[in-house]
Amino acid sequence: MKKALKVILVIVIIAFIAIQFIRPVINSGEENVAHQITANYQVPQEVQQLLKVSCYDCHSNTTQYPWYSKIQPVAWILEDHILEGKDELNFSTFMNYPVWRQYKKFKEIEKEVKDGEMPLTSYTILHREAILSEEQKILIQNWAANTMKEMESENPAESLVKPK
Repeated sequence: MKKALKVILVIVIIAFIAIQFIRPVINSGEENVAHQITANYQVPQEVQQLLKVSCYDCHSNTTQYPWYSKIQPVAWILEDHILEGKDELNFSTFMNYPVWRQYKKFKEIEKEVKDGEMPLTSYTILHREAILSEEQKILIQNWAANTMKEMESENPAESLVKPK
């Protein structure tokens, strides 16, 4: 029995070492300023800083990787979270979205921040600086709501709804 446990332990250690060489793609692509959210929308400096600290690691092309991201299988889990986050909302490519989707994303930002859905608890456990205070949440919500009002005044109503 002891010999079987030793063999299993050796296999697990070898497998753990082997997977360290299988690296996911790093999310640090080039930033095209014309495609970023700030290219067309006013983002106050304070809001921009909050977005960078609390959102950009998963919702942009510029993730700031922590030390533990170099250990597998953690890197794969992080890669999955980042890909999922960017698929849902990417501040780096925001201007590539049609106007109706941009409007929808502002509405989602306002709601998810208000409801405490974002940033994810699984993220804030290790990134305490990303936790938003009530005042910071209100700041982001107001920015999103005001931006939606601007969009409503500058665009025909039908352009702010997903085409059927």
